[in-house]
Amino acid sequence: MGNALVQMIAKLEDENVMTEVKRQLEAGTDPVEIFGACQDGMVEVGKKFQAGEFFVSDLMMSGAIFKDVGDLIKPYLKSTEESKAEKVVVGTVEGDIHDIGKDLVVAMLSAGNFDVIDVGVDVKPMVFVDALKESGAKVLGLSCLLTTCYDAVKETVAAVAAAGLRDQVKIMIGGGPVDQGVVEYTGADAYGKDAQDAVKLCKELM
Repeated sequence: MGNALVQMIAKLEDENVMTEVKRQLEAGTDPVEIFGACQDGMVEVGKKFQAGEFFVSDLMMSGAIFKDVGDLIKPYLKSTEESKAEKVVVGTVEGDIHDIGKDLVVAMLSAGNFDVIDVGVDVKPMVFVDALKESGAKVLGLSCLLTTCYDAVKETVAAVAAAGLRDQVKIMIGGGPVDQGVVEYTGADAYGKDAQDAVKLCKELM
């Protein structure tokens, strides 16, 4: 049954996905197996995006489908899957209210079995610091689509350092204009080119 879910998600068949997930849960299928099939489907979506077959709107739709599936089956996963998930704090830096890129990263990280703490957009440095302290996350993802907000990224990295967490937390950044030069300017550890890359990068940083 897992293969059917993979293909449904890969084809963005939202109603069919939800119907199939509900049917499998009612039939007693292991929720971890269902979740795994959905993750595989998201991987296929990522491959289609990288190949130019899907666009950002398709990624957004797949993320919405995956979130709905997650909301449906996570109560069944709490005692198993969630206890093993690595935590990641993600947000868009202060002064930037763009959320599309951040939401895509959150969806893909969730699909990659990370426990994502999404702190939102236009986030002050200390909010990121508090989220890191409360969650114990070892990776911080900062989204920045405005070149005018590079200083906000730099200030957030500095705030993490001032809180004594820099040695414990890896910081990755992303956004349209972000490159290695911005990594060096802000003091971050690495940057991701897109949502799929962010998942790969997060696993490497872990």
